[in-house]
Amino acid sequence: MLIRSPIVVVLGHVDHGKTTLLDAIRKSRVAEKESGKITQMIGASYVSKQQIEALSKGLKEKLKINIIVPGLLFIDTPGHEAFTSLRERGGSIADIAVLVVDIRQGFQEQTKEALRILKENKVPFILALTKVDSITGWRERKTYSIIESLNTQDDFSKARVEELAYKTIIELSKEGFDGDLFLNIDDFTKKIALIPVSGKTGEGIAELLLLLVGLSQKYLKNNLYVDENKEAKGTILEVKEEKGLGVTLDAIIYDGVIKEKSDIFFLTKDGIRKSKIRALLVPKVSSNYAKEKYEKIKKVVAAAGVKIVATNLENALPGSPFSTSEESVKNLEHLLSSTIFESNTGVVLKADSLGSLEALIKLFKSKSIPIGKADVGGVKKEDVLLAYSFKKDFPFSCVIAFNVSASEEVKEFAKKHGIKIIEGDIIYKLEEDYQEFVKISKELEKKSLAGIFPAKIKALPGFFFRVSKPAIFGVEVLEGKLTPGVKLMNEEGVIVGTLKSIQDKGESLKEALKGEKVAISVEGGVLRKNIFEGQILYSYLREEKVEELLSSSVFEEEKEILEEIKRIIKKKKISEKLEKF
Repeated sequence: MLIRSPIVVVLGHVDHGKTTLLDAIRKSRVAEKESGKITQMIGASYVSKQQIEALSKGLKEKLKINIIVPGLLFIDTPGHEAFTSLRERGGSIADIAVLVVDIRQGFQEQTKEALRILKENKVPFILALTKVDSITGWRERKTYSIIESLNTQDDFSKARVEELAYKTIIELSKEGFDGDLFLNIDDFTKKIALIPVSGKTGEGIAELLLLLVGLSQKYLKNNLYVDENKEAKGTILEVKEEKGLGVTLDAIIYDGVIKEKSDIFFLTKDGIRKSKIRALLVPKVSSNYAKEKYEKIKKVVAAAGVKIVATNLENALPGSPFSTSEESVKNLEHLLSSTIFESNTGVVLKADSLGSLEALIKLFKSKSIPIGKADVGGVKKEDVLLAYSFKKDFPFSCVIAFNVSASEEVKEFAKKHGIKIIEGDIIYKLEEDYQEFVKISKELEKKSLAGIFPAKIKALPGFFFRVSKPAIFGVEVLEGKLTPGVKLMNEEGVIVGTLKSIQDKGESLKEALKGEKVAISVEGGVLRKNIFEGQILYSYLREEKVEELLSSSVFEEEKEILEEIKRIIKKKKISEKLEKF
């Protein structure tokens, strides 16, 4: 029996230094390249036993930790969600976790969400108090040990670290966890260890790695044994085309041993598929040449990241499980129905991988947002039509797209049907953007119930199509929202007609928003008689209605245009009085 590397998941609140901490371990600069400096795609980083020993010279003897495992495999998680995959009993791929908390900012909403996920999946964890170097008076030391660094800091900095650590301990206790600074703990099964670290300077990394090793070896040892004769199990991280190799799988092997020329079984939307492994590849770090990017190996022992070269991989689902045993995958096939599905109503979720989709589903369900469809892949017209059909029962239906895009044609199609597509590459932000969309939609609903939308439009020169009965011409919406049924007036307050309909490229629209150019038909209007090219027109409102809308918080964005309409109406009234006089 072999002992495999423990799988470590790193999670925490956005911008608390999660990726920067991993950067310090793997000596890379991923954080600066990622969207919002947040690692969104699930990636793996391997830290070998030799690297850990080099980083913690002298310290492992002091802490009495003998390194038995071959190394640590870090899974970098999307946003604040713990990486979960479809396994025999569901749950996390991780053996142990690192919860990252900014030492000065303390717990945030995503921190609490991460704790909930760890508790649900029963994953043991260590709490890394990051950005210790940002404490006032802190002096960087050329060491990876926080013990050595703290011993040389002034009393003020030491006291500040203890003070902030104590605040985190209190926050932990509110969430149902007992924690303490790692130096004060005798039994790590009873308390969560807090380790001050700096991803910027590297201080504290030695203790963090050693503690992960020590805890894994002591409390997870029975879970780390690998039977070389047992089928391999893993998770597909990415399906990608590689020049000269064809379609390949970037994968994590979390159990067993996978060998070249073995059969693998994996999930597609249409069920289980089988393929034969042609090659197993790992990065060839020592080479700078593209043609020598990978090194071919005969077998891979869990836990490890590997690129699999095989045939017929095109429809493999990113984020889904695979195995060298068909039975293992069959046991998981039914779980797809909880991740890729369609229901009666709700929002339409689209994502780049099964893992990302799963995280989206969990997040939206936790906020009690109904999900009408969840699927992997880019946004298509049928997704828009489905969201449109849901609007009857759920007016806040839209398409949420994580790390996938919609073509300009699809975006135009969605616009004509009044369907919002919310795109993004930060998972938690998509939910925030959706809540903002709901808020705006509710405000617009209130405006609709008020019976009017203020609007300011310009008659476009060169786009006069029909003179009268009704007059048809092109306009640009300068401010507000244009809707059929509203009366239009000119800058003197004279009503020129009633807006009958709005069209764009032959299709009727329910509304036209600021910045849009559309064709309108106006009953009672006569082109070049009471409507002229380049003329500015406004929706007509009674003076008491204008005052009512000005006092409403719902119409904050339209205050300026309402003030314009108010001035025009007053000017017209004064003019009429003067004429009578």
